[in-house]
Amino acid sequence: MTENRPSGREILFNAFDMNCVAHQSPGLWRHPDDHARDYATLSYWTGLARTLERGLFDGLFIADVLGTYDVYGATNEAPLRTGAQVPVNDPILLVSAMAAVTDHLGFGVTAGTAYEHPYPFARRLATLDHLTNGRVGWNVVTGYLPSAAQNMGHHDQMSHDERYDHADEYLEVIYKLLEGSWDDDAVLDDPEAGFVDPAKVHAINHHGRYFDVPGIALTAPSPQRTPVIYQAGTSRRGVRFAGENAEAVFISTPTAELTADSVRKLRAAAEAAGRDREAIKVFAMQTVITGATDEEAEAKFEEYRRYADPEGALVLLSGWTGVDLSRFALDEPVGNVESNAIQSTVETILGARRGDGRPWTVRDFSEYIGIGGFGPILVGSGATVARRLAELQDLTDVDGFNLAYVITPGTFEDIVTYVVPELQKLGRYKTEYTSGTLRHKLFGAGDRLPDDHRGSRFRVGGDLSTASDRLESISSQLTAASA
Repeated sequence: MTENRPSGREILFNAFDMNCVAHQSPGLWRHPDDHARDYATLSYWTGLARTLERGLFDGLFIADVLGTYDVYGATNEAPLRTGAQVPVNDPILLVSAMAAVTDHLGFGVTAGTAYEHPYPFARRLATLDHLTNGRVGWNVVTGYLPSAAQNMGHHDQMSHDERYDHADEYLEVIYKLLEGSWDDDAVLDDPEAGFVDPAKVHAINHHGRYFDVPGIALTAPSPQRTPVIYQAGTSRRGVRFAGENAEAVFISTPTAELTADSVRKLRAAAEAAGRDREAIKVFAMQTVITGATDEEAEAKFEEYRRYADPEGALVLLSGWTGVDLSRFALDEPVGNVESNAIQSTVETILGARRGDGRPWTVRDFSEYIGIGGFGPILVGSGATVARRLAELQDLTDVDGFNLAYVITPGTFEDIVTYVVPELQKLGRYKTEYTSGTLRHKLFGAGDRLPDDHRGSRFRVGGDLSTASDRLESISSQLTAASA
C-alpha cells in the first residue's frame, strides 16, 4: 500500500468497451448471449448506458484505433476473419445519444493526436462537453498501429518518444483554445450590446514546432472548459506525459505487483510535475466473471473459454507490441524484441515469467489474452469478487477498475446485479451519484482544471506563448545573465 493512502476508500468503476464486435475477448462474439454485433445500433449503446448508470458506474470508457491490426502475418486476413477490432466505428458519435438517456454517467472517448489537427478537434471536445453538461473525458492516445500512419499518407508513425513530444504541443494548443481564448463572461446574449463581447475573446497566437494556430477558439466555454484528461501509456515517456497532463490513467498489468509498481510511478510523476500525488485517478484493467455463486461463475468461465479465439488474441497482441507473432512457433518464447508500438506492453511481455520461472511462450499469450485481453481475470460470486477488488485496491493503491467485458452487455449486467451490492455492503462503493460534472464527480473540487495542472497556465490572462517562445526567452535571459 502506498504511504499516506487510507484503506477502505470507495472503488471507482469504468466500463471498457469499443465501437466494434471484438474488443478484448476475440471470438466471444460467437457466444449466443453476446450482443457485440449490435455495436452499429444506437439501441445497444443507449441500453448499455442505462445499465451502467443503474449500477452507479463512474464512466464508460470507449477505446478506439485508426488502423487495422495487420502486423500479424503482415495482412488484414486474420484481423478481418477474427473481427479483432475491425470493423470499428467512431466512438465520439455515440456520446450524445447516451448522454440523452442518462443524467450522471461519464464518457471517456479515445482520440489520437497524430492525424487530426487540434483546431477542429478542440471544437468537437467543447461541443460534447456542452451537450453532456460536462460529463466528457478525452483519452489521449499517440497511436501505435503502422496501418493508421500509412493510410494517413505517412511511411510509418513517428518514433515512440517523438509521438509524445508531438502530443505535448497538441495538448498545449487544446489548452490555449479551451482555457485561454474566451473569458467566462464573453457571451452577453444582450439585444443592445450584442451576443458576444469581442474584447473578451482572444487569439491564441500559437506558433510551434508542429502547429500554427493564430486565431480564436470557435466555441464558448463549456462546463469543464477542458474535458477530463485520460491517458493509458505507462512507458517511461508515457508516465512523464501522464504526470503533466492526465487526470485519470488506465493501466493493464497481469499481476498485483506490477499494478502497484505502475501506480507508484504515476503518483511520483504527478509530484515531479508540481501536482498533488493524488491528482491522478488510476484505473486497473480487470475482467470480472460473476454470478450468484462461485460455482455459477466458474461454469460461465469454462463456457466462455470454449469460444475464445487464439488467433484473434495473437492478432491483438501483435498490434499492441508491433511484433508479428505469426513468425514464432506456438511453444517458442517471444524473447527480446525492439518495437515502435506500445512500449509498456512490450516491457511487460519481456518481463513475464511463468510459475516455473520460464518466459511465456506464444501459446501462453494466446490463451491468456483470449478472454479479457492483457488484464487479469477475476471469477467468483458477487461477494467473492467484491472482497477481492477491495483487497486489490488496498494492496496496489488503484482508485478503481476499468472493467472489460467477455460478453456484452451480459458481463456488465452481472456486475451491476451481483458485485455492486456486495461492494456497497462493504462500504467500498457509492450508493448515489455526486451532482455536477465528471471532473467534480471524480475529485470533488469543482468543474475546472485545478491550479496545479499544466493546462491551468494557459487560462485567460495566462501564458499563451508557445513552448518554443518560452525556451527562447529563457535562453535569452541566461545569455544576458552570463554577459
